Amino acid sequence: MLRPALLSASALAIVLGAAPVLPMTAAAQTAVQAPAQTPVQAVTPEASIVTPAARANPANWPQASSPDAMSDAATEAFVTELMSRMTVEEKVGQTIQADIAAIRPEELLQYPLGSILAGGNSSPGGDERAPLAAWVELARAYRAANDARPGTAVPLIFGIDAVHGHNNVVGATIFPHNIGLGAARNPDLIRRIAEATALEVAVSGADWTFGPTLAVPRDDRWGRTYEGYSEDPEIQRLYAGPMTLGLQGELRPGAPLAPGRIAGSAKHFLADGGTVDGKDQGDYVGDEAGLVDIHLGGYVQAIDAGVLSVMASFSSWNGVKHTGNETILTDVLRGPLGFDGFVVSDWNAHGQLPGCSNESCAVAFNAGIDMFMAPDSWRPLYENTLAQVRSGEIPMARLDEAVRRILRVKVKTGLFQPDRRYEGRADLLGSPEHRALAREAVRQSLVLLKNDGVLPIRSSARVLVAGTAADDIGQASGGWTLTWQGTGNSNADFPNGQSIWGGIAEAVTAGGGQATLSPDGSFETRPDVAIVVFGETPYAEFQGDVETLDFVPEEPLETLRRLQAAGIPTVSVFLSGRPMWTNPEINASDAFVAAWLPGSEGGGVADVLIGDTDGDPRHDFTGRLSFSWPKDATGAPLNRGEPGYNPLFAYGYGLSYAAPGEVITLSEESGVAGGGSSIDRYYVAGRFISPWALMLNDAGGQAKPGSLKVASSPRDGVGSRAVDDLAQESAQQFTFAGMGEASAQIWGTPVDLSRQANGEMGLSFRYRVDAAPAGPVHLSVGDGRLDVTGLLNAATPGEWRSVKIRLSCFRDAGADLTAVDTPFRLSTAAALTVSVSEIRLGSNEGDAICPAR
Repeated sequence: MLRPALLSASALAIVLGAAPVLPMTAAAQTAVQAPAQTPVQAVTPEASIVTPAARANPANWPQASSPDAMSDAATEAFVTELMSRMTVEEKVGQTIQADIAAIRPEELLQYPLGSILAGGNSSPGGDERAPLAAWVELARAYRAANDARPGTAVPLIFGIDAVHGHNNVVGATIFPHNIGLGAARNPDLIRRIAEATALEVAVSGADWTFGPTLAVPRDDRWGRTYEGYSEDPEIQRLYAGPMTLGLQGELRPGAPLAPGRIAGSAKHFLADGGTVDGKDQGDYVGDEAGLVDIHLGGYVQAIDAGVLSVMASFSSWNGVKHTGNETILTDVLRGPLGFDGFVVSDWNAHGQLPGCSNESCAVAFNAGIDMFMAPDSWRPLYENTLAQVRSGEIPMARLDEAVRRILRVKVKTGLFQPDRRYEGRADLLGSPEHRALAREAVRQSLVLLKNDGVLPIRSSARVLVAGTAADDIGQASGGWTLTWQGTGNSNADFPNGQSIWGGIAEAVTAGGGQATLSPDGSFETRPDVAIVVFGETPYAEFQGDVETLDFVPEEPLETLRRLQAAGIPTVSVFLSGRPMWTNPEINASDAFVAAWLPGSEGGGVADVLIGDTDGDPRHDFTGRLSFSWPKDATGAPLNRGEPGYNPLFAYGYGLSYAAPGEVITLSEESGVAGGGSSIDRYYVAGRFISPWALMLNDAGGQAKPGSLKVASSPRDGVGSRAVDDLAQESAQQFTFAGMGEASAQIWGTPVDLSRQANGEMGLSFRYRVDAAPAGPVHLSVGDGRLDVTGLLNAATPGEWRSVKIRLSCFRDAGADLTAVDTPFRLSTAAALTVSVSEIRLGSNEGDAICPAR
């Protein structure tokens, strides 16, 4: 909260919503009469990184406009007066956002930063399962430190990714991901979900969510497909306004957002869903018309509704990163699109620009980034940006424009005189009303692809529920749930939630039937019907990028075929963040339901699948595909209106009880060869994943292939053999003879791990020290080498442990992570016996470390 001594009575009246007649200086009058709406052209032609192929022409773009209430006279006068008292250091501070994992509250006593965020794996004290009270205490600690700093008082704005409900806090309502909401085609539902999300975020002490996501995914191999409402921008246009108004409410002149409302951020501007081969942070290769007609999607509607911020995309247009493209961020966004809020970059995205690093990037700022998301690089970035302003590399006019936009948003958000009446209200987090809304959303998101008469199921029937996903709320919720990747969650982490199994059991029991949970599908008493719940396991961003759309796991299909052979009618409930090639599973099912990622209210699935005691439906299917379903697994872009469009189930398809349909036996030729390659899994379940293999390098410099099953002798320096860990022979034991430098390494075709390092992922593996090292031991990724001697010496011999080492540690130690051909190399000249298993990349959930070099 602003210290009252620094506000006049008139200024206080402004931020409280009154509209007094203000005594103004001549400068303030000028600012009100002609506020700084005209974008500052801060990029000189010689400094621009924009090529002709990535130069937007504002004349080709439609008209939009932030509401007049965003920059009304009272707000602009207040901002002008405030800026007149700010030092250049304070102004630069407003443009920097730090992550809570990398800044302590007390550091705000020195650094006048404008914002903090809680990234996907950031939480109070590093505890991803921290209770609500800890989140509130954390927010208050940062605010208190900021308020105590001498100088001009400007409140922090606290941002967070609340992308399907307030998915960061245990006990919050987890709504279906956007891919399911797109199937619902219900803008009123979207508005109500946004209102509930805003309230739960406000309860936790945050002010701002990085949403709505307005991506238009055009290649379903993209790992963020589920964050988009549809492959067709018509649904984004339908939803962007209601989502914005649900989060923020309608902007009012001279008044802040109402209590329980939060600022929104339309993202990721622009064409994040249009990259080649669906590569996250990749390149949209196409003309300007494609940007306007498809990927502009719902941005016009969001801006017209008053969205207070826009997040620039990591991605590129014809090879030029949007974060540094002034023709997109300034000429278009602040020109014909009329956006008066501020632009925030994505996580260290500025560091990807030519000539920039995470710690310095005048190019991005001059191009139109108003606030740097600099999670761990905030301190040097602040210092360098300040120096660039003082030197003139960043013009003062450009800095003032950015600060005005940020302060404008802070005024409209209500931060200068906050009404936090809902903060800490645990009764509002995951409230019965919000859970009922989420359950309604689940019902409306389900798409019935096939039904040979088995649905709806009588509630009086004997029902077998199979599949490991049936009683797993975490898998049903997907990525961006408590952790960035959505991994490591159990049902205990959703105290207000209900699994799909829980919902089915409740409905069947209420109808006098009998429900049995059997993950592998086995049974003693023959059921009347079986429901098998299966699908993708959680992922987020680039970790979800895939080469094909083939649903690979074999166990669900084996279960379905076994039940089918026994003559048991079978219903498949498929959980996924994208359409996938599931022809064999559809053929083995009497009914097949695309349930997407429904979230924490599994009872919504049962509401539609389970009828009354007579078998009449309690709710019908109303969902319709907002993404086309593929005929094969190749993953080639499949979008309505494109040449050669030939899906298995077309955009808009969806059966219902009222309008049934027949699905013939489908081809089970996937169109792709088996195998594929892996960028993030190296040695899993006792096997090396293609294209990776084991190589042993002995003391004499001789390299020899490693073996999975046959022991190789350590007499020349190092040997290996298969040993047991999580399963029989699922680990490799390396024995170093101590006869000179030797190594055991996993090697293969070079891969780019720079995005994973930027996301603070780590090299994760299990290990067991069988004979302690007699000398130094090093672990390498590429040419980055770290000393792990202490790690191994601290382990109890014979005891399995797990470790996760940040990729950034290897990068800082010299690894070129853009071309890694050796993602794991253990080396020593001393005697050592150690066993390892499950070598892969893992999300840093506050558990990653950085050993000494």
